[in-house]
Amino acid sequence: MLPVWMPRQDRRAGFRPSGWVGLQSRSCPNPLVTLNLFQGPSHGTLHDMKRVIEPCTYLMASGFRGTIYTGVTSDLMARIAQHRDGTFDGFTKRYTAHLLVHFEMFGTMDQAITREKQIKNWRRQWKINLIEEANPRWRDLACELGFAPLSGRSAGDGS
Repeated sequence: MLPVWMPRQDRRAGFRPSGWVGLQSRSCPNPLVTLNLFQGPSHGTLHDMKRVIEPCTYLMASGFRGTIYTGVTSDLMARIAQHRDGTFDGFTKRYTAHLLVHFEMFGTMDQAITREKQIKNWRRQWKINLIEEANPRWRDLACELGFAPLSGRSAGDGS
């Protein structure tokens, strides 16, 4: 399930002024990112803001039921761009596993790393089942996050 922006309704977990919102997903009901909509960037520029850590475990694929890569990152958007651009030599570049087919957001890097290790120890069919539970056609979820579709690629068509 893709994460969605939603207002924080439950104040029992801790007080948040009405202008605060959190990033939530079904796999992790706790807010992952909290923004204060009443406060602007520190020192007036985005460059002065501290980097937000968004721990995530993700699966990339070469195509429908193709080669699968499992990874972990603190910045999913940057990591997707790195995989697509071929910034680093390695598995995803060698096997052209550039389609984001599954991801899970976590509250801490330790949780994300633990989940990555768990998935890496799974059999291939278990990984396929995990992907197809929420993404049966193996769509490139990066497109839903704002990335342009990859040319010559179409997940879900059997190629």
